[in-house]
Amino acid sequence: MAKTNERVSVLAYEKKLVLSDGYFYGTTWDAKDSKAEKIPVVEKAVRGTISNRLPDTTVNDPAKMHAEVNKPNLQTVDTASLKPDQDTLKVTFTLKVLSGVQYPVACNNEKRYDDFVTMAKSYIQETGCSELGKRYALNLANGRFLWKNRVGAEKLQVKVTLVDDKNQGASRQWIFDPYQYSLENFDNTDSSVDDLGQIIAEALAGKRDYIVLNVEGYALMGLGQEVYPSQELIPDKDKESADKKNRKSKILYQSYGTAAMHSQKLGNAIRTIDTWYPAYGEDWNRPISVETYGTVSTMGRAFRSNNKKDFYTLFDDWSNKKNISDEEKDYVMAVMIRGGVFGDSKE
Repeated sequence: MAKTNERVSVLAYEKKLVLSDGYFYGTTWDAKDSKAEKIPVVEKAVRGTISNRLPDTTVNDPAKMHAEVNKPNLQTVDTASLKPDQDTLKVTFTLKVLSGVQYPVACNNEKRYDDFVTMAKSYIQETGCSELGKRYALNLANGRFLWKNRVGAEKLQVKVTLVDDKNQGASRQWIFDPYQYSLENFDNTDSSVDDLGQIIAEALAGKRDYIVLNVEGYALMGLGQEVYPSQELIPDKDKESADKKNRKSKILYQSYGTAAMHSQKLGNAIRTIDTWYPAYGEDWNRPISVETYGTVSTMGRAFRSNNKKDFYTLFDDWSNKKNISDEEKDYVMAVMIRGGVFGDSKE
């Protein structure tokens, strides 16, 4: 018979927040509900200046410095912008929320499988996933998914539509002013956020098999302003090759003829709900995306490592019937909703 606290080598959960890519359109604020055009990605060839830190031997030698700064820094880059008569960016995507988070899609230990299911079922029964639903709803309402396009926008608006509400028999829509909601915490809600959050929670808790939300985000950015879709990874960027000088230094993502944002980037924004990590409110005052070790790659930091607050430690403790806090349970469930492979490689 398997030990109660035995780790499993095969364990996986299916993601329960499934997003499409985000598609970019240009419009005007006054006509945003009726007219929008695809935003093309165009190529530019530019001459830049040297801006990276140079060695002291170069900086302190006027001749070397003069020669270095006069080198042509030629670049070919992608860019995307509104048209001269457009002042508003429209971003659209769909979000499907699935039920069944309590059931691993793969587990090679029957006894531990039952422990994991019992653990998650008790959480769903006690909380109804209400806190998680509220936080996901707030990240829609505050327009976090717009990323850099949100910065400096004169006006913002988010529309969320329940596409096919089989339980109610009719579609429903919520309209939010993102500037009314904080990006730093999840304390400020209203009846609209609570209503949307409850529907998301009902899907996660299995009261609805699934829901599909159509999301539209609008940002009044100014006539002809640049917009910011996802940037593509350039493979072998530093690898020497004959055509290295002809490569683009920035490639923007486009899909179906318009600039677009990766579903992964949208998903990262929606699951940026972790304010339960130990450093929150101390040396960092913003939520981070739900990750097994609290990793924020842009900072080169893992907020949940070296403090026994990572997913694996908390998951093992909880499934082995050890006491963990309600907030730690919220975090563990959020990682399970995120989905992934969590088996023990023993390496």
